[in-house]
Amino acid sequence: MEKKRVSREDLKPGEFLCDHCTAKCCRYFALPIDTPDSREELENLRWYLLHDNVSIFVDEETWYLMVHTTCKKLRDDNLCGIYETRPQICRDYSTDNCEYDGEGCYDQLFETAEQMGEYTEARFPQKKKRSRRAATQLPIIA
Repeated sequence: MEKKRVSREDLKPGEFLCDHCTAKCCRYFALPIDTPDSREELENLRWYLLHDNVSIFVDEETWYLMVHTTCKKLRDDNLCGIYETRPQICRDYSTDNCEYDGEGCYDQLFETAEQMGEYTEARFPQKKKRSRRAATQLPIIA
């Protein structure tokens, strides 16, 4: 039998949102990265995306590298196995803006190297190079 999804508004006093969640926040981490401002920097980001379990997103003009990996201390019931001694970053985290109700909102999301390549071409189009042969050929005059 499937467990009924509880909305934030339906929580009873003393009940916590985490008791009903699949621990989305414990299945990845995201680190801010420098905003790429050249073709080379975007090419480096494309390299990140050639690795498993990595994506890049932009939220409010800040770029992030997201690594999709599960916390080693997450229990099978989706609760923290070291709750009393969890790191400060976990203690500071609030469910006020967590992803419980959705899949996350980003201004831009890159999940593949191909997506980053297309973005790079749109942002920094390469100039068409004339071939050496075309450059050395004289025009035909009729």
